[in-house]
Amino acid sequence: MSLEKTEFSEEIDRIIDKYTGEKGVLIQLLLEMQKELRWIPKEAVMRINQRLKIPVSEIYRVASFYTALSLKPRGRHLVRICLGTACYVRGGTRILDSVERLLGIKPSETTSDSRFSLETVNCLGCCALGPVIELDGQYYGRLTPANLGELLSKYK
Repeated sequence: MSLEKTEFSEEIDRIIDKYTGEKGVLIQLLLEMQKELRWIPKEAVMRINQRLKIPVSEIYRVASFYTALSLKPRGRHLVRICLGTACYVRGGTRILDSVERLLGIKPSETTSDSRFSLETVNCLGCCALGPVIELDGQYYGRLTPANLGELLSKYK
């Protein structure tokens, strides 16, 4: 069974090539795929199944379990807003409301220009700095709705 070639085909095969013949590599492979493509397309799942003989159900189970992985396209920049208890009581929902308004998207959505994706999380592990957002792996704390526009404008 051959798969239709897409814009991602060469990149997918290049990544899979690194893991051919190795055991227990699915998570690492998917993380690299996520980093390079910003998501795990269906084509990647099917190519991993075909080339590495990993069941499709296992690939989807792993890809849907870990929040670092996404089965739908993400923007160039990932904004994760903490809504854990400490951040919530310090205004995390106001931060979420402001980011939604500034970007014009809701959690689990991506801007039409694919610049930003928005997610909420239960805890980012830096409660003393609440409310906190993570933007491309960088943490920003003690935020207010007033300073979010300036922060987001730094990410092209």
